Amino acid sequence: MSNHTISSNLLRIRKDRGLSQERLAEISGLSRGAYRNLEKGRADPRTDTLKSLASALEVPLKELFSPVRVLERVRFRSLKRLKSRDQVLSQVTRWLGDFSDLEGLTGEKSAHGLEPLWAAIDRRKDRDILAIAAMTRENFGLSEREPVHDICGLLESMGVKVSSLCVANDAFMGLSVSEEDGGPAVIVNTWERLPVETWIFSAAHELGHLLLHLGAYDVSEEQENKEQEVEADKFASYFLMPKEVFQKEWEESAGLPLVDRVLKVKRVFRVSWRTVLFRVTQMLPDNKRFLLWQRFNQEYKQRKNGRSLLKHDEPYGIDKEIYQDPHGVRPVGIEPEGMQPHDFMEDRLSRLVRKAVEEDIISMSRASEILQMPLKQMRELSCSWVA
Repeated sequence: MSNHTISSNLLRIRKDRGLSQERLAEISGLSRGAYRNLEKGRADPRTDTLKSLASALEVPLKELFSPVRVLERVRFRSLKRLKSRDQVLSQVTRWLGDFSDLEGLTGEKSAHGLEPLWAAIDRRKDRDILAIAAMTRENFGLSEREPVHDICGLLESMGVKVSSLCVANDAFMGLSVSEEDGGPAVIVNTWERLPVETWIFSAAHELGHLLLHLGAYDVSEEQENKEQEVEADKFASYFLMPKEVFQKEWEESAGLPLVDRVLKVKRVFRVSWRTVLFRVTQMLPDNKRFLLWQRFNQEYKQRKNGRSLLKHDEPYGIDKEIYQDPHGVRPVGIEPEGMQPHDFMEDRLSRLVRKAVEEDIISMSRASEILQMPLKQMRELSCSWVA
């Protein structure tokens, strides 16, 4: 095993866990100097030491000595306060590797359907985001009036790989990977403190980058390009809420107070209240846009005895009840019962794992590693594969 690989893995995982060298050394039973030498690659680690460190870091032992392939064609922009960038990239790399291996083993390598869209966008003489969003919806088989009920299933049906990562930090919402590095793939932060509406919008936002900004896919670039972020936001907004249907829903609710109106429309399209307000402001003169946000916040505070909406508040968004039919066709205007994390679930990798297990291509323990669940839970899952 390479000392450099071990040292870089230790540094990456320690930072992700938010541990100092001193604290990790303490809970691993090492002196600070001994640990520092390991992280600097100056000492040969003993097996017992690696086991102690893996236990302290709560990772499998092999994660300390397994080299991680470097992704290059990745769009990963985040706020500077995100300290776990390298760990996120490591997880994405391993996920893509597992996905690719399973596709090869099962003979189910899927071609993606973005090529025609790339060609059509390249032929355009303008940068009409509304038209590109409409063209994408048509290419994805969505009617003009159809909400996006299952963003993960829709992307996977087009051969775009989708993964969820739980990163306890709202400095990171998502990233995407080009086909040169095993994509096209979309990865979304599904941290429980972020509403499901944010997960869905982030997936559509990353699809916008995949279609509009492939030339900007460079893992070394960490700073956001404001113009490209605005374009991706605009694409996501019109992809999730087509112009004519949105205007119809907005006009039909014209008699409601502003807060009720926004919350009604947001539940129709399964987006955030912020996304609805953003779209409404696009229909107003510049000098009236701020006033709309101000009016909404004032009305909401009056209803809630002075309580303002916080950054990730999503009133009447995610209910305790289970939304029973995320894949069914639901006409615009009929509101979902509520939204749960299973409204944002990718399933192609799980299906490939099932096939590989049932055909004895991979072991149950390997399946548990790929799906990142305990072996006992993996066995329970396999028992539910009855149809």
